[in-house]
This record gives sequence, C-alpha cells and structure tokens, in this order.
Amino acid sequence: MSRRRLAVLGLIAAVLVSGGGAPVPVPVNPLDALASRFDADDVTDILRRVNPALSSDEGRRIGAAVVRYSEKYGVDPQLVTAVLLVESSARPWARSRKGAIGLMQLMPHVVLPLDPAGNLTTIESNVEAGCFILADNIRRLGEEDGISAYFWGSEIRDASYLDRVREARAAVRRLSES
Repeated sequence: MSRRRLAVLGLIAAVLVSGGGAPVPVPVNPLDALASRFDADDVTDILRRVNPALSSDEGRRIGAAVVRYSEKYGVDPQLVTAVLLVESSARPWARSRKGAIGLMQLMPHVVLPLDPAGNLTTIESNVEAGCFILADNIRRLGEEDGISAYFWGSEIRDASYLDRVREARAAVRRLSES
C-alpha cells in the first residue's frame, strides 16, 4: 500500500474516531517512516542551506520539531519544511507587518484558541501550532485547499501560495535525495 494511501486512511480513521473535531495524532507506520528516510538531519541541512545565519542549535531544534510534530499530526515533514521555507525562509525570529510570528508565520489570534505551550516565538511551539493548523486544514479541505487556506484563510483567492509551496516542496525533495 502506498505511503499516501496509508496517510489518507490514517486521517480518515482519526476523523471517524474523533467525530470530525480537531486533528488527532495519527500513528505512524514504522515501515513507512523508514521508507521516507526524511529525518531531522535532512530538515536541518536544508534549512541551514537556505539560512546560514541559523545556529547549529537552532537548526537541530527546528529539524527535530518539524519531524516530531509532522508525525504527531500526520503531515508530510517535507510539506511542513516547504511551508516553513515559504513563510519565513527558516527565520525563527521573523515577524510580518501584519503581525505573523516565527518560522510558520502564525497569527496570534488564530493560535490563541489552541492554547500553545510556551509562546509563539519558541521554535517548538511555533512549529507545533503550524503543523496542527496545516493538518486541520488538509483534513477539512483536502491537500491543495488546505495548503492554500494556511495562507489565505477561509477565502482562497488564487493558487499563488499553493504554487510557491509546491515549488519549495519539490526543492526539499531534491535536496533530501542529493
């Protein structure tokens, strides 16, 4: 069975068990994880290429958070890495003019109901909240609209954000295979 089919079945099972509420952590098939071979070190290497200003510690923390929370919420870690690159160019300290914070460029009013541990400027809290929102969007809307809604919210205006994430995801895949 393909990795994608297992992930979809896992998300469907999670939705059925949860009654359609918030995303439920999806168990990861150990063989599936071995097959992907995309790990925290891969994330760290890619992020440090994009942002050489990251310290070794920051790179390791981001890589570990991407892998941990993408697994917890059943989202492809390469997709999370791509979103993170599009959103902040791997800058944990990033802040937008509109008030978005951190690696995943989260708006505080969107995250407030999630009651994240720590604050949104910490690497781990920021990545976890971003993975939660992305997973919830994908569960509710499907992958393409879920990715678009991460940027646009409920009123998706065009495919420009989706296209940027797709390009970044393809680059992440190429870099992880090299």
